[in-house]
Amino acid sequence: MAKRYLVWLDEVSIEDIPLVGGKNASLGEMIKNLSQLGINIPYGFVVTSEAYYEFVRYNQLEEEIKSILKGLNTSNVEDLARRGHQIRELIRGGEFPKEVEDLIKEYYSKLSERYRSFAVDVAVRSSATAEDLPHASFAGQQETYLNVVGAENVLTAIKNGFASLFTDRAISYRESFGFDHFKVGIAMGVQKMVRSDMGASGVMFTLDTESGFKDVVVINAAYGLGELIVQGAITPDEYMVFKPTLQAGYSAIIEKKLGRKDRKMVYGVGGERTKIVNVPISDQKQFALTDDEILKLAKWGVLIEEHYSKKNGRWTPMDIEWAKDGILNELFIVQARPETVHSRKEERVLKVYKFTEPVESREKKRIVYGIAVGDKIATGRVRVIHDLKDAGKFQEGEVLVTDITDPDWEPIMKKASAIITNRGGRTAHAAIVARELGIPAVVGTHKATEILKSGMQVTVSCAEGEVGYVYEGYIPYEVEEINLENLPRPKTKIMMNVGNPESAFKYSFIPNDGVGLAREEFIIANYIKIHPLALLHYQELKELLTILEKEKLIDERGYCLMSSIQNYAKSPLLEKLAKGKDRKPIPLKRIIEDIENLTFGYEDKAQYFVKKLSYGIAKISAAFYPNPVIVRFSDFKSNEYRGLIGGELFEPEEENPMLGWRGASRYYSDTYKEAFGLECQAILRVRNKMGLTNTKVMIPFCRTPEEGQRVLKVMEEFKLRRGDNGLEVYVMAELPSNVLLADEFAEIFDGFSIGSNDLTQLTLGLDRDSALVAHLYDERNEAVKRLISQLIKVAKEKGKKVGICGQGPSDFPEFAAFLVHEGIDSISLNPDSVLKTMLVVTKAEEKMKGAIV
Repeated sequence: MAKRYLVWLDEVSIEDIPLVGGKNASLGEMIKNLSQLGINIPYGFVVTSEAYYEFVRYNQLEEEIKSILKGLNTSNVEDLARRGHQIRELIRGGEFPKEVEDLIKEYYSKLSERYRSFAVDVAVRSSATAEDLPHASFAGQQETYLNVVGAENVLTAIKNGFASLFTDRAISYRESFGFDHFKVGIAMGVQKMVRSDMGASGVMFTLDTESGFKDVVVINAAYGLGELIVQGAITPDEYMVFKPTLQAGYSAIIEKKLGRKDRKMVYGVGGERTKIVNVPISDQKQFALTDDEILKLAKWGVLIEEHYSKKNGRWTPMDIEWAKDGILNELFIVQARPETVHSRKEERVLKVYKFTEPVESREKKRIVYGIAVGDKIATGRVRVIHDLKDAGKFQEGEVLVTDITDPDWEPIMKKASAIITNRGGRTAHAAIVARELGIPAVVGTHKATEILKSGMQVTVSCAEGEVGYVYEGYIPYEVEEINLENLPRPKTKIMMNVGNPESAFKYSFIPNDGVGLAREEFIIANYIKIHPLALLHYQELKELLTILEKEKLIDERGYCLMSSIQNYAKSPLLEKLAKGKDRKPIPLKRIIEDIENLTFGYEDKAQYFVKKLSYGIAKISAAFYPNPVIVRFSDFKSNEYRGLIGGELFEPEEENPMLGWRGASRYYSDTYKEAFGLECQAILRVRNKMGLTNTKVMIPFCRTPEEGQRVLKVMEEFKLRRGDNGLEVYVMAELPSNVLLADEFAEIFDGFSIGSNDLTQLTLGLDRDSALVAHLYDERNEAVKRLISQLIKVAKEKGKKVGICGQGPSDFPEFAAFLVHEGIDSISLNPDSVLKTMLVVTKAEEKMKGAIV
């Protein structure tokens, strides 16, 4: 049978991996099957593995290479580097057989004609024939050559690609997985370049890479050619799209994060194929893709995943590279391969890493933070390595700290207990390898190599959400293994209290019936950080600062007295400012600077609040979709609102904020109503734009039924109407008045959620924050239980849902059993109490059943 040295991409499919490698086989598969669905894939040809083996035979390389590798110990990094270099030089010195060389020139000429060019610009990418198989990730181990022009340059790039089969990390990887060096061939894909140097590029995963959550497409994007993202040299934008509502026709972008895109790789001139240039500040403020482009890519991602899953007969999440041509203004898919970490995971056992030391005491020991990769905790001694020549010093089990990694670092990364880098994002090399190795990594810390010193004992945590922390010393932790098979599911709905959107995907794997309490406070304090009135009146505050500086009323630290602000402020800002604080010094200059920095990229500062809040809520709603997610409107007390940036300007100083201006009373007040409107807008975005209609809302601290009606009226003013598109509005039952007037509250709300924390303190007349009376605080007190019992009874009579979201059932199993006995519909718990309480509830239900029999 004639040898197939060269083939066109549309002549191959996924079955041809031994001939063309995973990357090229996948491109051929997509061109054949998905082009007709509107997915753009640049055309090209493949120099096959048969051509590579012919090259090896023709130059008699096999015996020489085997001889060089004899006795290799991959953990000896210096020896590995010496032998690898020797082999690569040997290959580069070889000659192409004439038949192969002529074919390459002929195919390149035809490709140039197809694109109406004398010498078309191409990307030459290597693809190992064992690469991208479901059980191994060789991604990034061989080289890619961009902007190659002219037949001679293509020939050189192909030869360099052959040599890259023997880079240090490729040799090491094959040795550790037991691959025969000569059973792994290499094929070179020659593909028309997409002019992303004038557009954008990035990667896309059809699952959340940290948690393995299946229902999202995660897209990273940056300007220029994609190499800087892969290297981790920049932090790209990150977008997340929810598959179920995307497929239902919604604009299902549930998260957008602006990256640090300060540099980009573009075409070079002359002999310099590519170069790195700075990105103008105006472009850095923009997202690299429009919403329409994000949605188009996500739809393509879903189509590609569906095709491969059908082909493989099982769910096959995909790791996809895309590029936007800046001249044509069109998107292209340039690579797709199966994701290799979560598709291999056993889902029957959930491992949860958690600290045993309280957050209050360990917070003081945080010394570095960055982007968390994975969800584990590890501890070890630091080894700072600035250059690979020092790799020999690295010991098994140490924590690797460096500026940035590339595939040459893999031999030492395999010995690390954790990895910390200054630069890089979720799709940087260090992040990909850490996931593959199953170790935690904290990337993009900016200053780890300055702060951490070799020999220091540290604890590296990726178990606290999106932010990864490095703690000084050893912090005790435990690993809980939860077997998810054969768990009893009680009739009482078991829901969760979730405040942190970054943990939502992870928690969604715990058996549940939805979220009984999603607090907005965490999102506002940690994502938004700015008081909503400071955003709504930002322009007026900025103008006011200019006037006060002119009047010399701002001191050298940027402070001025509240009385000066009151005297020079104009309406409507004047009416919103807090009264009775004349002598209070306000850091007005810093407030303006902080808002400017945090809202980078947002012209309309109020939209910063709406969008950030909507993305946080959407992430929680998506994680538990289609189960209900009950979002409680903000319930900060005035002293807590004051802690937000700009809060000092608008918040009064109350004697007892716990019983003051909080919850419902804020929402309809003239001072705060417009800020509450931003929360309503965020809910509308989540439900109507993103399609997450499982999102319901809840009013906290609603003292009277009249207050409830006033809040519903204000919501309607902002187009958020109870009943529209199935919107349900609940009320927190946390005041004795909510219980005593439960029949009246039931007329205006869809259900109750018992807030046992506030209900206990207000029933017993104590301040739960006071240590002096803390011993009296107990949800199990008979007075509290009687109120709860009465509320459940009235709710049942009125046909309204009733649940609980307070701390009690999480802490006290007997309290959970009492609630079941009273006939509560749902119990919402802290995630770490779900499984033990589920067992308690099941037993209580069985006991009741037995009593009835």
